[in-house]
Amino acid sequence: MENLFTQYQLPLIIISTLIGGIMAVIVNTLRVKATNRPINIKRIIIPPLMMSTGLFMFVLPIFHISWLQVAEAFIVGALFSLFLIRTTHFKVKNNKIYLIPSKAFIFILFGLLIVRLIGKYILGQTIAFGEMTSMFFLLAYGMILTWRLAMLFKYRRLVRKNGSYFD
Repeated sequence: MENLFTQYQLPLIIISTLIGGIMAVIVNTLRVKATNRPINIKRIIIPPLMMSTGLFMFVLPIFHISWLQVAEAFIVGALFSLFLIRTTHFKVKNNKIYLIPSKAFIFILFGLLIVRLIGKYILGQTIAFGEMTSMFFLLAYGMILTWRLAMLFKYRRLVRKNGSYFD
């Protein structure tokens, strides 16, 4: 099976890159639409919970990586999330909490995508496809989880500050 991945590594990288670009456009579109609806705890925590189902990929041996690689990927993802955390803000309107759309979000999202693509291209020449896939999944998961936890703390602080519960 690993030989099959090695044989088709370049097409797989190209296809996964295209899928990543399409997903980035979808995420941005959904985020812009989300600013029109009030935010709540459920809408903050569901994305990382849903994304956690991707951890089932580690059942297959081709996706196994060392604990050091797990830590590296997750920490890099958490560091990347700092850009998103810094630009994520809320506002209270009509006693409801809304996400303030950030003009920087699209640039941050595509900037991170470009950094990820460059990293994938460089690492793809020395790391097997399955390992690379695992590491980039954990990077993305570390980024989303850290960002959403920071959003949750900001949201809860705003709820406490206003003395009411918005959900």
